[in-house]
Amino acid sequence: MKNILSVGVLFLVVFLAGNTLFVVKETERAVKLQFGQLIDADIAPGLHWKLPWVNTVRKFDARIQTEDSLPERFLTLEQKALEVDSYAKWRIIDVEKFYVSTRGDVRTAGNLLATRINDGLRDQIGSRNLVEVVAGERDQLMLDLTAELNESTAADIGIEVIDVRVKRIDLPDDVRSSVYDRMITERNREAQALRSFGEELAIGIRADADRQAVIFEAEAYRDAERIRGEGDATATAIYADAYTKDPEFYAFTRSLNSYRETFNSKSDVLLLDPNSDYFKYLKGGLTPL
Repeated sequence: MKNILSVGVLFLVVFLAGNTLFVVKETERAVKLQFGQLIDADIAPGLHWKLPWVNTVRKFDARIQTEDSLPERFLTLEQKALEVDSYAKWRIIDVEKFYVSTRGDVRTAGNLLATRINDGLRDQIGSRNLVEVVAGERDQLMLDLTAELNESTAADIGIEVIDVRVKRIDLPDDVRSSVYDRMITERNREAQALRSFGEELAIGIRADADRQAVIFEAEAYRDAERIRGEGDATATAIYADAYTKDPEFYAFTRSLNSYRETFNSKSDVLLLDPNSDYFKYLKGGLTPL
Protein backbone atom coordinates (compact mmCIF):
# COMPACT_ATOMS: atom_id res chain seq x y z
CA MET A 1 0.00 0.00 0.00
CA LYS A 2 2.80 2.37 0.90
CA ASN A 3 4.59 1.54 -2.36
CA ILE A 4 1.48 2.30 -4.39
CA LEU A 5 1.04 5.60 -2.52
CA SER A 6 4.68 6.52 -3.11
CA VAL A 7 4.40 5.78 -6.80
CA GLY A 8 1.23 7.84 -7.00
CA VAL A 9 2.85 10.78 -5.21
CA LEU A 10 5.92 10.54 -7.46
CA PHE A 11 3.72 10.44 -10.55
CA LEU A 12 1.79 13.49 -9.32
CA VAL A 13 5.02 15.39 -8.65
CA VAL A 14 6.38 14.55 -12.10
CA PHE A 15 3.09 15.52 -13.71
CA LEU A 16 2.91 18.83 -11.87
CA ALA A 17 6.56 19.57 -12.60
CA GLY A 18 6.06 18.80 -16.27
CA ASN A 19 3.09 21.13 -16.46
CA THR A 20 4.55 23.81 -14.19
CA LEU A 21 8.18 24.12 -15.30
CA PHE A 22 9.36 24.89 -18.82
CA VAL A 23 12.67 25.73 -20.49
CA VAL A 24 13.34 28.42 -23.09
CA LYS A 25 16.44 27.69 -25.17
CA GLU A 26 18.96 30.29 -26.34
CA THR A 27 17.72 29.82 -29.90
CA GLU A 28 14.09 30.45 -28.94
CA ARG A 29 11.82 33.35 -28.06
CA ALA A 30 8.70 32.72 -25.94
CA VAL A 31 5.53 34.40 -24.65
CA LYS A 32 3.25 33.43 -21.75
CA LEU A 33 -0.51 33.49 -22.12
CA GLN A 34 -3.21 33.38 -19.45
CA PHE A 35 -6.51 32.14 -20.77
CA GLY A 36 -5.40 33.30 -24.20
CA GLN A 37 -4.32 36.78 -23.08
CA LEU A 38 -0.69 37.81 -23.38
CA ILE A 39 0.85 38.43 -19.94
CA ASP A 40 4.59 38.04 -20.56
CA ALA A 41 5.77 39.29 -23.93
CA ASP A 42 9.43 38.23 -23.93
CA ILE A 43 10.59 35.41 -21.67
CA ALA A 44 14.34 35.21 -21.25
CA PRO A 45 16.15 31.92 -21.98
CA GLY A 46 16.32 29.56 -18.99
CA LEU A 47 14.05 27.64 -16.62
CA HIS A 48 10.66 29.18 -15.79
CA TRP A 49 7.36 28.17 -14.21
CA LYS A 50 3.70 28.52 -15.11
CA LEU A 51 0.32 27.66 -13.66
CA PRO A 52 -1.02 24.42 -15.09
CA TRP A 53 -4.20 24.78 -17.15
CA VAL A 54 -4.06 28.56 -16.57
CA ASN A 55 -0.93 29.62 -18.39
CA THR A 56 0.14 28.63 -21.88
CA VAL A 57 3.64 29.12 -23.29
CA ARG A 58 4.28 29.67 -27.01
CA LYS A 59 7.84 29.28 -28.28
CA PHE A 60 9.26 30.57 -31.54
CA ASP A 61 12.51 29.96 -33.36
CA ALA A 62 14.74 33.01 -32.85
CA ARG A 63 17.25 31.97 -35.49
CA ILE A 64 17.40 33.45 -38.98
CA GLN A 65 14.55 32.30 -41.18
CA THR A 66 14.37 32.12 -44.98
CA GLU A 67 11.35 33.23 -46.98
CA ASP A 68 11.60 31.94 -50.54
CA SER A 69 9.08 33.83 -52.64
CA LEU A 70 7.51 32.57 -55.85
CA PRO A 71 8.68 34.18 -59.11
CA GLU A 72 6.70 37.33 -59.95
CA ARG A 73 6.49 39.51 -63.06
CA PHE A 74 7.47 43.18 -62.77
CA LEU A 75 7.77 46.05 -65.24
CA THR A 76 10.89 48.20 -65.58
CA LEU A 77 10.99 51.95 -66.15
CA GLU A 78 10.73 51.43 -69.92
CA GLN A 79 7.80 49.01 -69.41
CA LYS A 80 9.80 45.85 -70.07
CA ALA A 81 8.51 42.76 -68.26
CA LEU A 82 10.85 40.73 -66.03
CA GLU A 83 10.29 37.55 -64.06
CA VAL A 84 12.08 37.90 -60.73
CA ASP A 85 12.75 35.07 -58.28
CA SER A 86 13.82 36.34 -54.85
CA TYR A 87 14.27 35.29 -51.24
CA ALA A 88 14.70 37.06 -47.89
CA LYS A 89 16.48 36.36 -44.61
CA TRP A 90 14.63 37.50 -41.48
CA ARG A 91 14.35 36.94 -37.74
CA ILE A 92 12.09 37.85 -34.83
CA ILE A 93 13.13 40.93 -32.85
CA ASP A 94 9.88 41.84 -31.08
CA VAL A 95 8.02 38.75 -29.82
CA GLU A 96 4.93 40.65 -28.68
CA LYS A 97 4.34 42.33 -32.07
CA PHE A 98 5.15 39.10 -33.85
CA TYR A 99 2.56 37.15 -31.81
CA VAL A 100 -0.11 39.85 -32.02
CA SER A 101 0.24 40.32 -35.81
CA THR A 102 0.62 36.66 -36.79
CA ARG A 103 -0.79 34.75 -33.76
CA GLY A 104 2.61 33.11 -33.65
CA ASP A 105 2.30 31.53 -37.10
CA VAL A 106 5.59 31.59 -38.98
CA ARG A 107 3.83 30.92 -42.29
CA THR A 108 1.62 33.97 -41.77
CA ALA A 109 4.71 36.07 -41.10
CA GLY A 110 6.35 34.70 -44.24
CA ASN A 111 3.29 35.48 -46.35
CA LEU A 112 3.10 39.03 -45.00
CA LEU A 113 6.81 39.50 -45.69
CA ALA A 114 6.53 38.03 -49.21
CA THR A 115 3.71 40.44 -50.05
CA ARG A 116 5.80 43.42 -48.91
CA ILE A 117 8.84 42.14 -50.78
CA ASN A 118 6.84 41.93 -54.01
CA ASP A 119 5.46 45.43 -53.47
CA GLY A 120 8.97 46.73 -52.78
CA LEU A 121 10.43 44.98 -55.83
CA ARG A 122 7.66 46.42 -57.99
CA ASP A 123 8.53 49.95 -56.83
CA GLN A 124 12.31 49.50 -57.06
CA ILE A 125 12.27 47.81 -60.48
CA GLY A 126 9.66 50.24 -61.80
CA SER A 127 12.03 53.15 -61.12
CA ARG A 128 14.98 51.61 -63.03
CA ASN A 129 15.63 50.54 -66.60
CA LEU A 130 16.51 47.00 -67.69
CA VAL A 131 20.28 47.46 -67.62
CA GLU A 132 20.21 48.96 -64.13
CA VAL A 133 18.04 46.15 -62.77
CA VAL A 134 20.08 43.34 -64.31
CA ALA A 135 23.59 44.66 -63.74
CA GLY A 136 24.12 48.37 -63.14
CA GLU A 137 22.28 48.94 -59.84
CA ARG A 138 21.30 45.44 -58.76
CA ASP A 139 23.16 45.55 -55.45
CA GLN A 140 21.89 49.04 -54.68
CA LEU A 141 18.35 47.88 -55.45
CA MET A 142 18.65 45.12 -52.84
CA LEU A 143 20.06 47.50 -50.24
CA ASP A 144 17.31 50.05 -50.83
CA LEU A 145 14.62 47.35 -50.64
CA THR A 146 16.03 45.92 -47.39
CA ALA A 147 16.12 49.34 -45.76
CA GLU A 148 12.59 50.10 -46.96
CA LEU A 149 11.21 46.81 -45.59
CA ASN A 150 12.84 47.30 -42.19
CA GLU A 151 11.03 50.61 -41.80
CA SER A 152 7.69 48.78 -41.70
CA THR A 153 8.24 45.13 -40.74
CA ALA A 154 9.83 45.90 -37.38
CA ALA A 155 6.93 48.11 -36.33
CA ASP A 156 4.12 46.04 -37.87
CA ILE A 157 5.22 42.41 -37.67
CA GLY A 158 8.06 42.50 -35.13
CA ILE A 159 10.65 41.01 -37.47
CA GLU A 160 13.93 42.29 -38.91
CA VAL A 161 14.75 41.77 -42.57
CA ILE A 162 18.44 40.97 -42.68
CA ASP A 163 18.84 40.66 -46.42
CA VAL A 164 16.86 40.42 -49.63
CA ARG A 165 18.42 38.77 -52.67
CA VAL A 166 17.36 38.10 -56.24
CA LYS A 167 18.14 34.56 -57.30
CA ARG A 168 17.21 34.93 -60.93
CA ILE A 169 15.94 37.52 -63.39
CA ASP A 170 14.44 36.19 -66.60
CA LEU A 171 12.67 37.70 -69.56
CA PRO A 172 9.20 36.27 -70.21
CA ASP A 173 9.04 34.01 -73.25
CA ASP A 174 6.59 36.30 -75.07
CA VAL A 175 8.94 39.30 -74.99
CA ARG A 176 12.37 37.64 -74.89
CA SER A 177 13.04 37.67 -78.63
CA SER A 178 11.95 41.28 -79.09
CA VAL A 179 14.08 42.40 -76.14
CA TYR A 180 17.09 40.53 -77.48
CA ASP A 181 16.62 42.16 -80.89
CA ARG A 182 16.35 45.56 -79.27
CA MET A 183 19.49 44.90 -77.22
CA ILE A 184 21.39 43.85 -80.35
CA THR A 185 20.25 47.01 -82.14
CA GLU A 186 21.30 49.13 -79.20
CA ARG A 187 24.73 47.48 -79.04
CA ASN A 188 25.19 48.00 -82.79
CA ARG A 189 24.27 51.65 -82.37
CA GLU A 190 26.80 52.04 -79.56
CA ALA A 191 29.44 50.26 -81.65
CA GLN A 192 28.78 52.60 -84.60
CA ALA A 193 28.98 55.60 -82.28
CA LEU A 194 32.34 54.37 -81.00
CA ARG A 195 33.59 53.83 -84.55
CA SER A 196 32.49 57.33 -85.55
CA PHE A 197 34.19 58.77 -82.49
CA GLY A 198 37.35 56.84 -83.35
CA GLU A 199 37.27 58.10 -86.93
CA GLU A 200 36.84 61.65 -85.69
CA LEU A 201 39.85 61.26 -83.39
CA ALA A 202 41.88 59.72 -86.21
CA ILE A 203 41.08 62.61 -88.56
CA GLY A 204 42.07 65.09 -85.86
CA ILE A 205 45.32 63.25 -85.18
CA ARG A 206 46.20 63.07 -88.89
CA ALA A 207 45.38 66.76 -89.37
CA ASP A 208 47.54 67.68 -86.39
CA ALA A 209 50.39 65.51 -87.71
CA ASP A 210 50.16 67.16 -91.15
CA ARG A 211 50.13 70.60 -89.56
CA GLN A 212 53.18 69.77 -87.46
CA ALA A 213 54.95 68.35 -90.53
CA VAL A 214 54.36 71.61 -92.41
CA ILE A 215 55.61 73.57 -89.41
CA PHE A 216 58.71 71.37 -89.09
CA GLU A 217 59.48 71.72 -92.82
CA ALA A 218 59.04 75.48 -92.68
CA GLU A 219 61.25 75.76 -89.62
CA ALA A 220 63.86 73.48 -91.22
CA TYR A 221 63.82 75.58 -94.43
CA ARG A 222 64.10 78.75 -92.35
CA ASP A 223 67.04 77.35 -90.41
CA ALA A 224 68.69 76.11 -93.63
CA GLU A 225 68.33 79.50 -95.28
CA ARG A 226 69.72 81.19 -92.19
CA ILE A 227 72.70 78.85 -92.08
CA ARG A 228 73.22 79.22 -95.84
CA GLY A 229 73.11 83.01 -95.50
CA GLU A 230 75.58 82.89 -92.62
CA GLY A 231 77.85 80.67 -94.74
CA ASP A 232 77.60 83.02 -97.71
CA ALA A 233 78.33 85.97 -95.46
CA THR A 234 81.31 84.16 -93.97
CA ALA A 235 82.58 83.22 -97.47
CA THR A 236 82.12 86.78 -98.68
CA ALA A 237 83.98 88.06 -95.65
CA ILE A 238 86.82 85.64 -96.35
CA TYR A 239 86.93 86.68 -100.01
CA ALA A 240 86.91 90.36 -99.04
CA ASP A 241 89.63 89.82 -96.49
CA ALA A 242 91.76 87.95 -99.02
CA TYR A 243 91.14 90.65 -101.61
CA THR A 244 92.21 93.41 -99.28
CA LYS A 245 95.45 91.59 -98.47
CA ASP A 246 96.54 91.21 -102.15
CA PRO A 247 94.08 92.71 -104.66
CA GLU A 248 96.35 92.01 -107.60
CA PHE A 249 96.71 88.30 -106.85
CA TYR A 250 93.00 88.03 -106.20
CA ALA A 251 92.24 89.62 -109.58
CA PHE A 252 94.74 87.26 -111.25
CA THR A 253 93.15 84.20 -109.66
CA ARG A 254 89.71 85.31 -110.72
CA SER A 255 90.96 85.81 -114.28
CA LEU A 256 92.50 82.33 -114.40
CA ASN A 257 89.26 80.77 -113.23
CA SER A 258 87.39 82.75 -115.88
CA TYR A 259 89.88 81.59 -118.59
CA ARG A 260 89.43 77.98 -117.48
CA GLU A 261 85.67 78.20 -117.69
CA THR A 262 85.68 80.15 -120.94
CA PHE A 263 88.14 77.95 -122.94
CA ASN A 264 86.94 74.67 -121.49
CA SER A 265 85.53 73.46 -124.83
CA LYS A 266 87.30 73.52 -128.22
CA SER A 267 84.08 74.32 -130.00
CA ASP A 268 83.61 77.57 -128.10
CA VAL A 269 83.99 80.75 -130.17
CA LEU A 270 84.63 84.08 -128.40
CA LEU A 271 84.83 87.44 -130.21
CA LEU A 272 86.57 90.07 -128.12
CA ASP A 273 88.73 93.14 -128.66
CA PRO A 274 92.38 92.10 -128.26
CA ASN A 275 92.99 95.24 -126.21
CA SER A 276 90.22 94.33 -123.80
CA ASP A 277 91.03 94.08 -120.08
CA TYR A 278 89.89 90.46 -120.27
CA PHE A 279 93.27 89.56 -121.83
CA LYS A 280 95.22 91.71 -119.41
CA TYR A 281 97.06 88.84 -117.75
CA LEU A 282 97.55 86.91 -120.98
CA LYS A 283 99.45 89.80 -122.45
CA GLY A 284 101.28 91.39 -119.54
CA GLY A 285 101.25 88.87 -116.67
CA LEU A 286 101.45 89.94 -113.07
CA THR A 287 102.82 93.22 -111.96
CA PRO A 288 106.16 92.62 -110.20
CA LEU A 289 106.09 93.15 -106.46
